[in-house]
Amino acid sequence: MGLKGLLLLSGGFDSAVAGYLAKESGIELHAVHFSFEPIVSNEAGKKAEKLSQLIGAESFFPIKIGKALEKIANDCEHRFYFVLMKRLMLKTAEKLCKKKGFDFIITGENLGQVSSQTLSNLSAIEQAVSIPVIRPLLGFDKIEIIDFAKKIGTYETSCGPEMCDILGPKKPATRCSLEKILEEEKKLDEENLITELLKDFA
Repeated sequence: MGLKGLLLLSGGFDSAVAGYLAKESGIELHAVHFSFEPIVSNEAGKKAEKLSQLIGAESFFPIKIGKALEKIANDCEHRFYFVLMKRLMLKTAEKLCKKKGFDFIITGENLGQVSSQTLSNLSAIEQAVSIPVIRPLLGFDKIEIIDFAKKIGTYETSCGPEMCDILGPKKPATRCSLEKILEEEKKLDEENLITELLKDFA
């Protein structure tokens, strides 16, 4: 049996290209989309579902994470919001992988394209889970990714505004220690948050 990967699929360029590359390498691809509903509409979710079809994902799991992100924004030190958000997404994805028999997580993250995606922060994010996290685009720049999106037919669908920073700080932390992040996570009832996020996929 081949390997099965769960892609964290937004409505943007990066994750769709990452998923395409993973599938091209022979991985059975599945996708999860974290919708910021009810904070915003589900436009990104509609884009993500179409992208999942374009890149050949076998299944698509939409999860409404908006209320959980409001808790992070309100209860935790705001500059660590993006790291805490990504860690919650990974922990939720890991639980979904265990439920569905997937082997690893795939993300569209790449170094330095946004201020929160530094090596320090990516390290703190990855340590949220024990399952492997694969980043096919780690060394790509934005021009390469957009050119690739045009080549594989996902560009038009991925165009448009992204809402992933709607609750984020103006000056996110570019360096963080795992110790500090774990301290911030104690302010959240993560186990219950994740159980609620996955209630539709029991």
